[in-house]
Amino acid sequence: MKVDLLVHAPHMYTMAGEGLGYRCGESVAVDRGKIVAAGPREALEGAYTAERTVEGRHHVLLPGFVDCHMHTRHAVYRGVAQDITNWMWGGVAPFEAAGTPAARLAGSRLAMAEALMSGTTTVGDDGPDLIGSAETAVAFGLRANLSPRIREVDMGSYGPGELYHFFPGLGQESLDACLNLFDRFHNYDNGRIRVLFGPQGADFVSRELMVRVCRMAKEVGTRVHMHFSQGSREDEQIQLRHHMRPVAYLDSLGVIDENLIAVHLSSATEEEVALTARRGASMIFCPSSIGVIDGEVPPAKIFLNHGGLVGLGSDQSPGNNNHNMFNEMKLAAVLNKCKYGTPLVFPAWKVLRMATIEGARAIGLGDVTGSIEPGKAADLILIDLRQPSLSPVITSPMRNIAANLVYAGRGHEVDTVIAAGKLLMEHRRPLTFDLDEILDSVQQEAESLAERATPRFQETNSIIAEYMRNDQL
Repeated sequence: MKVDLLVHAPHMYTMAGEGLGYRCGESVAVDRGKIVAAGPREALEGAYTAERTVEGRHHVLLPGFVDCHMHTRHAVYRGVAQDITNWMWGGVAPFEAAGTPAARLAGSRLAMAEALMSGTTTVGDDGPDLIGSAETAVAFGLRANLSPRIREVDMGSYGPGELYHFFPGLGQESLDACLNLFDRFHNYDNGRIRVLFGPQGADFVSRELMVRVCRMAKEVGTRVHMHFSQGSREDEQIQLRHHMRPVAYLDSLGVIDENLIAVHLSSATEEEVALTARRGASMIFCPSSIGVIDGEVPPAKIFLNHGGLVGLGSDQSPGNNNHNMFNEMKLAAVLNKCKYGTPLVFPAWKVLRMATIEGARAIGLGDVTGSIEPGKAADLILIDLRQPSLSPVITSPMRNIAANLVYAGRGHEVDTVIAAGKLLMEHRRPLTFDLDEILDSVQQEAESLAERATPRFQETNSIIAEYMRNDQL
């Protein structure tokens, strides 16, 4: 039988079953974007003739990583909002207000290039105006869940501690933009691009619009992706407006269910986390971003203890500085070991599953990607184990590959990336974009954006503005 690709590697993690599904000396046959077979190399070479052979001589073959929650456009001002309280107002807001469509597009292209080159094949982008993000994912060949932001609050209409004022017209405008993106891109290229509904959070959307959006998502067959119990600001707003905590409020609306992808849960109590898991929602854990921004470790362990699904997200680079799932895996493990005071929690094999199959399940793509199994999409990565960070390889009596990937991998070890059966990167060379052009473009846009943001940044009088005045940065 003729197929498009045969992919060979001495080591493979399939993610099938409950563990990592390790295989030695096995290969994968790919045709028309899907995995048609996985098994011993000799058997596949005897059964299939390939248009192209991809040879990983000293590599491990894995499903591509799933980054469940990102704000890609923010990459144009990477690193401007660290080491600060009131992260949004003192760090991000001056740059966000100075943004332009060209700057946002440059950020999205940079973030997706970075993600792809570190092994991510599925991106989950959240934000307003995602047309550029959609077009970038299409052009780069990535799989994408896009969540256009729905909100009724104008960023410039309130300050810290003030009760937000809702603008119904703004809410309808953002919902219309979401529906437009849905009509244009949902299920594009056999489902490679999906559009979800993205109410920004319980505090940014009125009761009526929240219920309407969640109902509409089910009617059109998509999911809801929402920041959920994400901090004191949301807690205060919901208490002031509805005299409840956010989880109780959303539960009273009947919107916490299996259709909800709940992002962060960083301020939820153990009882609220348990309720959210019992209702069937999934959780997205962004360890590095929430760690840097808030100095907290979201309750992913509690969510798992109550039977919930947890995926990982890189969030945004003014928070965690990168879109690299190796970073998220390591911090997911290390921060929880520190939080709970034991090395036994979040073992490497578990976080590697969270970055692949469990992340895919958390965002509704578990039947499409996240594992190496016949019938699933050929979203595959080859990681070079003959790198200083991943050497030596030991397979008996202890297999060290997964531990090294999680605790020592940095992203540059990713050699080859395949999504939907198409080669997107080979031997570290991107095939679907010009990296130099992306870097030149984002540098130009960042310099212009920074100039526009300067007056407001200086007016914030934040700690990082003080660091700049004192020449400490």
